[in-house]
Amino acid sequence: MNQLKKTVIIATFLIAGCTLLVQQAFAHCQIPCGIYDDHARVAAMLEDAATVEKSVNLINELAGKTDAQSQNQLVRWVMNKESHAQKIISTISDYFLTQRVKADQEDYGERLKKHHAVIVAAMKAKQNSDLASVAALKESIEALIPYYPGH
Repeated sequence: MNQLKKTVIIATFLIAGCTLLVQQAFAHCQIPCGIYDDHARVAAMLEDAATVEKSVNLINELAGKTDAQSQNQLVRWVMNKESHAQKIISTISDYFLTQRVKADQEDYGERLKKHHAVIVAAMKAKQNSDLASVAALKESIEALIPYYPGH
């Protein structure tokens, strides 16, 4: 392969990589757009937690089955559980902790602890397949509702 072709290939990959980084850097709520629906985000996290719960139930139902279809479904439900728990973590860290929890709030310390509790509970839900972890996750999200009431 000649040098020009190599340069074009490298430049293409660099441009594609930079494009992805720019898109991620300017994702919603990383710029001060002023469009906030905190209650909807809490509701979405509760929906994600319900999905984690369904995933855990089905993981436990499929556990121990050795046929290929059951194993396939088991893996898919584990991936689904991981994905929705991660969405919760991302919502807390990328939205609430960067935009809505502010050091000048009178109850900053308490708010920070409650938001951090959601991240920890989501992490534990990723690590386990038990309903106690899911219950703790739902409870930690519900503890945020008073901060973000509906319209």
